[in-house]
Amino acid sequence: MKSAVRELEEKGKAAKAVARKLAFLSTEVKNRALLNIADALIDELNDILIANKIDYEKAKASGMSEAMLDRLMLSPPRLEGMAEDVKAVAALPDPVGEEFERRTLPNGLEISKKRVPLGVIGAIYESRPNVTIDISSLCLKSGNAVIMRGGKEAMNSNKALTKVAQEACDLAGVPQGAIQFIESTERALVKHMLKMKGIIDLMIPRGGAELIKLVSENATMPVVTGGIGVCHTYVDESADINKAVAIAYNAKVQRPTVCNALDCILAHNQIAQAYLPAVAKEWAKAGVEMHCDKRAMAILKPIPSLKLVPAKYEDWGKEYLSLKAAVKVVDSLDEALDHIEKYGSGHSEAIVTEDHSAATRFLNEVDAACVYANASTRFTDGGQFGLGAEIGISTQKFHARGPMALKELTSYKWIIRGTGQVRP
Repeated sequence: MKSAVRELEEKGKAAKAVARKLAFLSTEVKNRALLNIADALIDELNDILIANKIDYEKAKASGMSEAMLDRLMLSPPRLEGMAEDVKAVAALPDPVGEEFERRTLPNGLEISKKRVPLGVIGAIYESRPNVTIDISSLCLKSGNAVIMRGGKEAMNSNKALTKVAQEACDLAGVPQGAIQFIESTERALVKHMLKMKGIIDLMIPRGGAELIKLVSENATMPVVTGGIGVCHTYVDESADINKAVAIAYNAKVQRPTVCNALDCILAHNQIAQAYLPAVAKEWAKAGVEMHCDKRAMAILKPIPSLKLVPAKYEDWGKEYLSLKAAVKVVDSLDEALDHIEKYGSGHSEAIVTEDHSAATRFLNEVDAACVYANASTRFTDGGQFGLGAEIGISTQKFHARGPMALKELTSYKWIIRGTGQVRP
């Protein structure tokens, strides 16, 4: 344990030392490093996949769930997608140094805000090796140093990806120490990392509820939490049924193991008789298991070949991360809003409706990071929002909410220019 703590503290000090240099690193150097990373992900694809295969086979043998195995697995298309995301980050404007909200006071003082990096970002995450590249690229472009601690289940993958990122940065002339990865898998190290307030300026956990709770309750520095998504789609009485079926199918089936996938359909009773059989038949083709309340069960039970389960209390407010979803019939928009308020996680919520006033009420009244009208919740993603990538999805309200990308990894300082003014 002592050697692991020593490794963590040494890498922390190195990150702190380089953070000041990164804050003034030119956009040209940062972009060159990012493009090097994108190229290296393809050039080193075979080595990365070999490392990932070792992790995947160990995790599968240990009994890891299908949802977590899916998050762990890398493939040529996923690595190519990661490379494209890194290129997208390189193509975005550099937020560091941007001056905004400039104005002149009556006394002649010129005041503005200037974006600055946060300093050193700490990231603790589970099972998702793609996070290693997402975090590295976003921190690099936003001028922050980063210390990453991935889960033991993805250790070989994370080490291979970190090596790619570090070598790409060295080649571009980025000061060494900008990207740090903690190789020790000792669990006690996490709590030590959470006490490094003088080194780490912001902590970002990505993983399950247990990890997020641990970080939130023990961190001595600010924490941005999120990632747990209990996502509802409310199908209003005025909804276009074809549109509502397509949206619910995409939200549930396109990739069911991620946090922005649909977990619960709320169907208005005026449309449920027509809508629920239509969506159930489409879901059945993908093998979706439907956990139905009594009214939904009564509608769907006569239809053969559906996977139907009577809903229990714990099915409401549950993040399934699999081909399962809860289904409930509601009597009004108000009931749907109340249900989402009680059981939602503040991640992503959607309404399907042709009624403008209903859509407006839903968008205004639902308290979540991302609120949709007539679209799939699967769009809650930094890349899909045109942000290049994301370091995580915040479901809290300070200091960032929703997909966290470049601007969310900066703060600002006040710039005041005078001509000799003194306060009377």
